[in-house]
Amino acid sequence: MKLSMPLVYSGNPREAADQVVALEKAGLDMVWVAEPYGFDAPTLMGYLAAKTETIEIGAGILNVYSRTPGAMLQTAAGLDNVSGGRAVIGLGASGPQVIEGFHGLPYDKPLGRTREMIEILRLGLRREPLVHEGKVFTLPLPADQGLGLGKPLKLLTRPERPVVPLWVAALGHANVRMTAEIADGWLPFLFHPEKAQEVWGEPLAQGRAKRSADLAPLEVSAGGLVAIGEDVEGMLDLMRPTYALYVGGMGAKGKNFYNELARQYGYEQEAEQIQELYLQGKKKEAEALVPLEWLRAGNLVGPESYVKERIAAFREAGVTNLSVTPASADPAATIAQVKEWVS
Repeated sequence: MKLSMPLVYSGNPREAADQVVALEKAGLDMVWVAEPYGFDAPTLMGYLAAKTETIEIGAGILNVYSRTPGAMLQTAAGLDNVSGGRAVIGLGASGPQVIEGFHGLPYDKPLGRTREMIEILRLGLRREPLVHEGKVFTLPLPADQGLGLGKPLKLLTRPERPVVPLWVAALGHANVRMTAEIADGWLPFLFHPEKAQEVWGEPLAQGRAKRSADLAPLEVSAGGLVAIGEDVEGMLDLMRPTYALYVGGMGAKGKNFYNELARQYGYEQEAEQIQELYLQGKKKEAEALVPLEWLRAGNLVGPESYVKERIAAFREAGVTNLSVTPASADPAATIAQVKEWVS
């Protein structure tokens, strides 16, 4: 099991990125860089590439709407080059609020768009001409849709590797099925190890049944807050705002993937109430209703013995890459300790 963490920052991301150097020395295998509607991920990933030597640097995630396949290819190849072959490209559809609100693009065909993006990226990383005719993307653009001057082009510069790992953030059954079929890795969020098989077991099996023999087994990255000690369970409250934000506010009623996930986990009543309160602006009340059972299961907070139990539960649920956020005065020491337990 590899050990990774998301790059967490509230102000200047350079400060958080600079801390990754010490975490790398402590045994961190990978860092994930997000870009919902804040700073872009590739800029910070390039900065991390210059600061570090061994860790993998993952985009977690780049949405498949705001960059064309050609631009995404350039980004993947460029990041893999400056990192010396350490880039991982996490892709995802994001959601209507971000895509339509921040990027001004229609949120349509998310699965087809993701599938075709992966097909074109793999084609381009092999430095083959970008020729693709799909339901979402057509390369080159047909003459009747442009000036008629387009021609198949291949990447001008030679990639560091002909294959860069492509991961997908997915929660819905159809998306998880597709991810298990074609992606190198899966990025679920708000993961509950004991309920994962019940929620995703069937679509994962269906996708794997169609998986190409040319692909390695699907990797899975999930985890949460990590705090080790006898009197740290109160730290679980630190996660309540995140859970409430996603379950309650990351989408309108009927269009919130995380609210639906909570219901699939069996928290139907809580999901309904959290969303009602959050959309009314009653965030603290919404946070108080996040099930403690979910917080305990999805994070690694407690005595050493309990944290080891949670690591075993994530491993049993198929997680190959444990993603943790240290909540301690010495994050590097926490990473070093957890690294011993996952190795």
